[in-house]
Amino acid sequence: MENNKRPETMQRITTPELAEAFIAEQVEAIQKQVGDKKVLLALSGGVDSSVVAALLIRAIGKNLVAVHVNHGLLRKGEPEQVIEVFRNQMNANLIYVDAVDRFLDKLAGVSSPEQKRKIIGAEFIRVFEEEARKQDNIHFLAQGTIYPDILESGPVKAHHNVGGLPEDLDFELVEPLKFLFKDEVRVVGVALGLPFGMVYRQPFPGPGLGVRCLGAITRDRLEAVRESDAILREEFLKNDLQNKVWQYFTVIPDLKSVGVRNNVRCEEWPVIIRAVNTRDAMTATVENIPFDLMQHIVRRIITEVKGVNRVLYDFTPKPTGTIEWE
Repeated sequence: MENNKRPETMQRITTPELAEAFIAEQVEAIQKQVGDKKVLLALSGGVDSSVVAALLIRAIGKNLVAVHVNHGLLRKGEPEQVIEVFRNQMNANLIYVDAVDRFLDKLAGVSSPEQKRKIIGAEFIRVFEEEARKQDNIHFLAQGTIYPDILESGPVKAHHNVGGLPEDLDFELVEPLKFLFKDEVRVVGVALGLPFGMVYRQPFPGPGLGVRCLGAITRDRLEAVRESDAILREEFLKNDLQNKVWQYFTVIPDLKSVGVRNNVRCEEWPVIIRAVNTRDAMTATVENIPFDLMQHIVRRIITEVKGVNRVLYDFTPKPTGTIEWE
């Protein structure tokens, strides 16, 4: 654990100048550790893995093999953003794996939140392992471990789902961000040229929309969650709420209610909006959304999202409600 203790003399990274100094230091350290070998990275598109990817591209270029697994549970536009930023703009050695059908087939009929999480995590490891075995001369595994991960759960960042790789792969870890806090990671990400929206995106659970499509996941309801979430995020961005609310998203339960559409009775799903603020995620308060804006969001969701006839707002603080529903 001593090697995973943040140096007492380490200065907090709060400015672009300090970020550039950190980047230069880590580029040199990575090059010394890796040499001419290749490094494998599971690139989710989240803040930590994206900053690690950009840092490794700066250090070793094409010797970084970044694997982006699309399990069908990402938010609208996220796989496309990963491809655009890393393959098209940064010229990364990016492997894109379309595993949507594979994941959703495994999840069919599974309603337990814990079982869904286990299936998603285990299947991710298997997909990543398969891609790892296709590569030659890979001796290192990069992870987006940051300092709170070490403080809370030990040195392996298990929620990146690579902790369960078979021992015969025998990768040495590369963890250039392991002494940084999240706010410092964001400063470094901006200095590396990553898009602001990627670096400052809101928290997103490891199982993705799988825990926001409540109960057993169906493809049509999952798509309704994705589309309603995209509308909510778009309207929060337009109305300058994206940096004032810590986390905001939609969920759809596995139930229908009677409504009226085109003068005909219909049975469709409700969308539940959740928007909360918190300092430490241990407690949370509900954000007061202007009523006119809420009405506009409701109109958009019930007219643009197929299969939805109601929109509800979750007023429950934490405690008693958790931030996520599952």
